[in-house]
Order: sequence, then structure tokens, then C-alpha cells
Amino acid sequence: MTLDEADVVHPRVKFHELYRKALKLGLSHEDIAKLPALAELRTKRNNYLLKLLLNVCKYLLLFTCVVGIVWLMDWPVRNERLVKLWFKLRGVHEEDIEFERCVVRTPDVVADMFRPPIDCAFCRNVTSVHRVENILPEDFEELYAYSGHPVVVTDATRNWSALDTFSFEFFREIYSEDSAALKNAESKCQFFPYKTEFRRLGEVFQMDSTRARMAGEAKPWYIGWSNCDTSAGNILRQHYRRPYFLPQTSASSKTDWIFMGSPGYGAHMHCVHSMQVDVQPGHVIVLDTNKWFHSTLNVGRDISITIGSEYD
Repeated sequence: MTLDEADVVHPRVKFHELYRKALKLGLSHEDIAKLPALAELRTKRNNYLLKLLLNVCKYLLLFTCVVGIVWLMDWPVRNERLVKLWFKLRGVHEEDIEFERCVVRTPDVVADMFRPPIDCAFCRNVTSVHRVENILPEDFEELYAYSGHPVVVTDATRNWSALDTFSFEFFREIYSEDSAALKNAESKCQFFPYKTEFRRLGEVFQMDSTRARMAGEAKPWYIGWSNCDTSAGNILRQHYRRPYFLPQTSASSKTDWIFMGSPGYGAHMHCVHSMQVDVQPGHVIVLDTNKWFHSTLNVGRDISITIGSEYD
């Protein structure tokens, strides 16, 4: 004997009918929830979800093991092909793959968790940040270059035109829409949106001047990016140069970091506060960020533009 599909009542529909009848008979929601039959259904559902999760984990583990074995043996697919396939799946064009810095990007939180341990003896007697000027390279090398003691050089930007040239509009022109500099920055360089809604550098320079200059009740913002584009770097470095106090034997990074934002915002703290220092326009602070946890905050009334670089 067979039944027409129209004669078959779906269990969920039947359950809702019984549920409504129970409520009409005077049972409360709590009374119904305590019924042994419902407890059994919940147990079966939880067991089903647990089994489903275990199966997913099992297949993910199996897939990871297979990929790991293929990677270690470099057969039957070469590692180079696997890397290219990974980047293609992430939407990276083949001609840009060679410029990618990492196969998997590590979140800042994870990177901080796995930072190598530091002997805290280097900062035990550091209670303030020194301020110096007209310091000789040999004195800087002896006192600050590799000691880990933070220092602010107050005349570091003498003869630099960056203070008079750099502005939001200046950078917006360099990274204009459809420019090679913007394309390279978005596909090859790192971008830090911090607490803003921006997903890429181009969106930053599309904001209107009202918000850029924090006029009225505009929403504050702060972002940063690594300048790994040669053409943009050549323009920017016309307005600043290697600081005069660095030792001649030290080598500077070719990639500079640019941080820009409105008052009230800055880079989040990577640990607990211990010291505070004000850095005025034209000053340079030298800080070993591999040792010191730090944060920044723009406390003025104007837009903040900071250039960061590394040296060995």
C-alpha cells in the first residue's frame, strides 16, 4: 500500500501542531521543554552535530596530511606549482606572485604570541626616553644604535622638505586611482586598516576632504602601509633622506612604512603601558620594535603623517 505525497505530513509540521495543542491545554513552554521525548531529540541532534564535526575534522586532517606528504616529497606535483595554485585561489595574478612576501599571512595577535623571548635586563634601568641633538654618528652608535634604549633626535629632519610638502592631498596624488603606485601598493605591499572600515589603500584616498581633515563631526581614522613601490619611493625620498646620526656601517631598509591619521587615533598597544613620550613634528624616535611593545596616538589637532624605516 502506498501513500500520496499529499497524505504524508512532515514531522516538523506535526510537531508544531502538537506543540500548539499542548499550549492550549495549559502547559507552559518550560513544561514542554522538560518532556523526556524532547530531551531525547536534543541529545540525538547534538550527537549528530558532533559526528558531523568529527567527520569534517577527520577529512581536513587527512587532506592536510596528503598535502604535507606531497610537499615534502615534491612529487607528483612540484612545490612551485602548489604555491602558484595557492596564490591563484587567493586571486593573485600570476605575474604578481613573485612579489608576494608570504604564502600565509600571520595575524598580528599570533605574531606577538610567538615572538622570541627577550632578556628584560636591557630595559631594567630605562625609566625615560632621552632627547638629543647634534649627536655624532659614533656617539649614537655607542649609546643608542644597538643598546635598545629609546631616544628622540630633535634635529633629525633638518634640511628635509617633507615637513612642508607631505599632506593628505600630496599622497592622494601619488596614489591616484588607476596609478601604477596604487596598483603595486594594493597587490604587493602590506596595509593596516587598524580600527577603520577601509579594506585597501585606494579606499583611504577616496574619502572626502571633510573627513580627511577631521572637519566638524567627521569620523576619526588611522591607517598604515608599507611603501614597496619603487616609483612612489623615488618621489617620497626626494623629501627626506638617511638620518645624519646613523652609523656609516648601518644599512637602511629599502621599504619605508607610512602611517597617517586624524587626532585621537593611532596604532593599538602591543602590550601594557610603561613609558610615554611626546614626539613633535620634525623629531625622529629610534625604537627597537623587536624588543619594545608600543602604541601611538595623535594628540594634536592636525593630521599625523609618520615615516618609519629600519636599519641594521
